[in-house]
Amino acid sequence: MKLTWQPYTLEFKHPFRIAHGVRNTTPVVFTRIEQDGFTGYGEASMPPYLGESHDSVLAFLKQVQLESINGLFDPDEVMQTVDAIAEGNAAAKASVDIALHDLLGKMKGKPLYELFGADPASAPCTSFTIGMDDTEMILQKVEEAQGYPILKVKLGGGDDIHILETIRSVTDKPLSVDANQGWNNKEEALEMIYRMKDMQVTFVEQPFSKNRFGDHAWLTERSPLPVIADESCQRLSDIARCAGSFHGINIKLMKCTGLSEARKMIGEAQKRNLKILIGCMSETSCAVSAAAALTPFANWADLDGPLLIKNNVFNGVDLDKGKIRLSALPGTGAVLNSPVFGT
Repeated sequence: MKLTWQPYTLEFKHPFRIAHGVRNTTPVVFTRIEQDGFTGYGEASMPPYLGESHDSVLAFLKQVQLESINGLFDPDEVMQTVDAIAEGNAAAKASVDIALHDLLGKMKGKPLYELFGADPASAPCTSFTIGMDDTEMILQKVEEAQGYPILKVKLGGGDDIHILETIRSVTDKPLSVDANQGWNNKEEALEMIYRMKDMQVTFVEQPFSKNRFGDHAWLTERSPLPVIADESCQRLSDIARCAGSFHGINIKLMKCTGLSEARKMIGEAQKRNLKILIGCMSETSCAVSAAAALTPFANWADLDGPLLIKNNVFNGVDLDKGKIRLSALPGTGAVLNSPVFGT
């Protein structure tokens, strides 16, 4: 089994406003695992808050030794060894995990959703993200999302109600809200959520900073809308604490090291009656197609990463008009459409 990798940079169709400026690109690393004439592809996406970079991902991948694996394998067992190499490095680990699952699916001739026992007809629609911006650009983004039935609105910048009112002036589509840890006062947050309920918002994601579990618990107890953990829920070990502070969790492959742990998180969330959102970072159809295989187990999906970038080098899951249509191709269903590996 041979592991290779290639750094890459994704370009956004529109600049992304973040806490300390504007981001026009995001770094990714693609991985490739080859065995017995089959090839699996994976992806690591590195938003700033994860603390990973091209250099850190490549340094980690150089420590991954897969050469001794022959024949069929269990990705869960392999990932236990990969996870133990070093703390952190979640996106780097996810890139290996996704490639392993893609490879196994191809070797067995089955799509991931079949390996997972998922019904592709149960996959929900994905939301389409409207980032924080000025009024003119927000209206332009809403127009560009005309064919998509659900909008996700990024808030937490101080003009939240104005942004929602701007969007509501031109559409009555269902909205979800991601506060991005941007709210501070819990009483004001509760008042905000009641106003959002009147605007037909369906749920609110990560109101306060990730370690404010007590304030999230207070808000969740009183909120008329589901409150969903994102930054507060990175990996499986976080779910027990989140269960007392949130109504649900956002599972992202780049946070939790990939599909192996994501599936365990889904099982644990179901045991604790937590709602499940399957999300993504800024990713191509490589990683998003892998995450999409889990969406039949979820309440909601936010997998619009490929829709927001200019240079998607994979074909994969069909997100046309928001409906997630899983590929019947073996593995993740993602197909490389550009020679990023040089061969």
